[in-house]
Amino acid sequence: MNKITQSEWLVKLPLLQSVMEQKEVLWCNPSVELVAAGLLKTRLSKFDIVDASDRLERFAPYLAKVFPDTDKGIIESPLTPIPKMKQELEKAYAIHIPGKLLLKQDNALPISGSIKARGGIYEVLKHAETLAVSSELLDSTKDYSQFDTPRFRELFAKHKIAVGSTGNLGLSIGIMSAKLGFNVTVHMSADAKQWKKDLLRSKGVQVVEYIDDYSKAVEEGRRQAEADPSCHFVDDENSTDLFMGYAVAGERVAAQLKEQNITVDEAHPLFVYLPCGVGGGPGGVAFGLKLALGDHVHCFFAEPTHSPCMMIGMMTGMHDQVSVADFGLDNKTAADGLAVGTASAFVGKTMEPFLTGCYTVEDQTLFTLLKELADSEDIWLEPSALAGMTGPIQVIKSTLPSADSKNATHLVWGTGGNMVPEDEMKSYYHYTRK
Repeated sequence: MNKITQSEWLVKLPLLQSVMEQKEVLWCNPSVELVAAGLLKTRLSKFDIVDASDRLERFAPYLAKVFPDTDKGIIESPLTPIPKMKQELEKAYAIHIPGKLLLKQDNALPISGSIKARGGIYEVLKHAETLAVSSELLDSTKDYSQFDTPRFRELFAKHKIAVGSTGNLGLSIGIMSAKLGFNVTVHMSADAKQWKKDLLRSKGVQVVEYIDDYSKAVEEGRRQAEADPSCHFVDDENSTDLFMGYAVAGERVAAQLKEQNITVDEAHPLFVYLPCGVGGGPGGVAFGLKLALGDHVHCFFAEPTHSPCMMIGMMTGMHDQVSVADFGLDNKTAADGLAVGTASAFVGKTMEPFLTGCYTVEDQTLFTLLKELADSEDIWLEPSALAGMTGPIQVIKSTLPSADSKNATHLVWGTGGNMVPEDEMKSYYHYTRK
């Protein structure tokens, strides 16, 4: 912890005491700036997002051919009003939410059923395109459905892709890589769900299991990939390509809001709540939203009380040099995709000028909200995807400016769910009755 003791941190940052006591807390980022100023502090720009968006467009004919459940090859999810869930929240927390409440249903994303379908699939596609170009295999007179031909599969069969994951990123990387013809290995942490491992193996993916947590799976996957020049390692902690795949969501959400006649400006602020593990998915989405919608969108990361690695990393400014274990937290949570002890420094540093804050949520709260959303709206999310749902409560209680405005829009990011087996989902639903 860079020679600063736990007790010294508690003096500097008293909120850490509540974090250590596993209480649900909200931390507001004192370093947040206007978008223009923030962009001067990062090497990333809107042009990187445009490049990613254009690449996804090029691959649309291929994706439409091999995954007909996509919308003409576009991987996108609905933006859904949830007024009945809003009433449930108001009743449960005895608080009025004056503005709109929406759910971004990444639980319904095609191919792999979670937010990871954005960044994970994008990085695999970019790698495939790079190999095809360097091998002079691409025919410029044809669209990208040519990737679904034997000559492309023969090329990719000579190459490997690897990733370390708690589950959902592994699904997106594994499913997409196997479809293209790559040899793919997913290094899974101890908290990864068995059904996710089984699904990957059914697709021809090699799954390597570890008794340790997410960081160990990533570390070992990275080590093995570095020793093999034919292997591309998808680095959840440091990948710009993953980040940009997620960031494309910003312009798409802006278009969906416009379709629903929802304005985002000073008088009509947008508050967005994103479940956060190591940080790549929510970081990329938040970055894309800030560039698409400007200074009047306010993004928050939501983390389990046992695993608030991004909150601790950003609060202390230490990022990946500090872990939840340094503050006595065990990193054990039913929110498997959020069970991360050390945050991405790349994401944490990139988001310092853009992120409005972080908050924590108890596991029991996730299961309670899961049941309430299913009962009120018939929308089924996995536990980690409910972390964003208490965001409006947190920000309104904190008296953040305009959070309680009748003109505000609150957007909860539903990060995963539709790949969960029915019996597994039923066990989540009944968890609150134990």
